[in-house]
Amino acid sequence: MSTKTYEGKEIDISFEGRKCIHSRACVLTLPEVFRANARGGWIHPNSAGAEEIAALARNCPSGAITYKRKDGKPDEAAPEVNTIHVRENGPYAVHADVRISGERAGLRATLCRCGESENKPYCDGAHVKAAFAATGEPASKSSEPLAERGGPLAVAPIKDGPLKVEGNLEVCCGSGHTIVHTKQTFLCRCGHSKNKPFCDGAHQAAGFKASD
Repeated sequence: MSTKTYEGKEIDISFEGRKCIHSRACVLTLPEVFRANARGGWIHPNSAGAEEIAALARNCPSGAITYKRKDGKPDEAAPEVNTIHVRENGPYAVHADVRISGERAGLRATLCRCGESENKPYCDGAHVKAAFAATGEPASKSSEPLAERGGPLAVAPIKDGPLKVEGNLEVCCGSGHTIVHTKQTFLCRCGHSKNKPFCDGAHQAAGFKASD
């Protein structure tokens, strides 16, 4: 599904369906703007203030919802600290100026770590049906804080293997504390590593395949 933009007086809202993980934060927080199961267009930018809509978009974990302000206020900026949060029994939630396979992918993304998504490297919710079980609170590793904490973050899905991530990064647990500070890491996406969230080569024995 391509990106569709809904134009408003003070703000435009864009929605990219292939990234959506159906967290439902939008329809629960601003139901007057995001009208689920409605006929015709389901997003109505003029039904709330630009600041409310911008705040909601910044909390969309997948980056499926983005915005462009028309009221003279600035659009969303890249974070000062790049993070990947490991979701309990779920995906990686990335917040950074993300490049995936060399292409800009916005400021947020949810990436599959169960190995079952049909939309790799993005999460499509398959971990629920697959009953994927993996802690979101792995132990912290000894690492030195980074001098620079932001900047572009490159994510490269290795063929039939892990996610290679390069750039200033803090890998964090679901509740927020930092697992490791790093400039390069390899994250498991086959679901079989014994050292989650990090790759331990288990994808080879598991016969993991990824068309991306």
